Amino acid sequence: GTGVSPEEIDLVIVATSSPDDLFGDAPAVAAAIGAKNAAAFDLTAACSGFLFALVTGSQFLNSGTYKNVLVIGADALSRWVDWSDRNVCILFGDGAGAVLLQAADSESEAGVLGFELHSNGLDADKLSLPYSGKTIELADGKHTVTGGAYKGIGMDGRSVYKFATREVPRVLSEALANAGLTVDDVDHLLLHQANIRIMETVAQRLGIDFDKVITNLDQNGNTSAGSIPIALSEAVANGKVKKGDIIACSGFGAGLSWGAVILRWG
Repeated sequence: GTGVSPEEIDLVIVATSSPDDLFGDAPAVAAAIGAKNAAAFDLTAACSGFLFALVTGSQFLNSGTYKNVLVIGADALSRWVDWSDRNVCILFGDGAGAVLLQAADSESEAGVLGFELHSNGLDADKLSLPYSGKTIELADGKHTVTGGAYKGIGMDGRSVYKFATREVPRVLSEALANAGLTVDDVDHLLLHQANIRIMETVAQRLGIDFDKVITNLDQNGNTSAGSIPIALSEAVANGKVKKGDIIACSGFGAGLSWGAVILRWG
């Protein structure tokens, strides 16, 4: 444990694209854990969500506004797959993970060393979960509205693979440069758990040995915003990640969105 009580948490960010409540799950999560003094909001950036939320949370610490920020990645994409589409339905799992970010007293204690974020809405259709409401005619016969519904996840797997293997090595290099570090300083490479071939290709392009790659894809599938914190939690629990280790972390997915953050585990 961290020795932080729920009352000391200033902010709760829930990164999710599959909330139980479309108005937002974070306030209910904060209430459930007793974080009664925290502001709380959801952040939607699909499979990049946890990484974007981590960077967002760190900005509140950097500015001096808050001391303790809880960042949660949670998704239940099995609700949104077409179970007759084997190209998509076999890939996704449901899960959640969390980290507590705390303001550091000095640069030497800093946990978030550098980051970079990108998005490209021109390719949004390559991976999407679009609105698809049913038209309802109102009683006056003159007006129509739509009843809320979504289509299910649509993915152009080949395009997403090309996008990830091209952009993820680049954004990790940018984040490392922002942190003043090189690939040689990296102890662990932690990528969004989308596809083992993407992870192999990214590691190869960066010149990082695959034994430095943290992966649990074979156990959990792609849990979207849950994937990075779940894999991190397991790696800490089994002793692979130790205090002071440098973790190069990247999330990528729908939006299209992608980003990287360089962490020092505290």
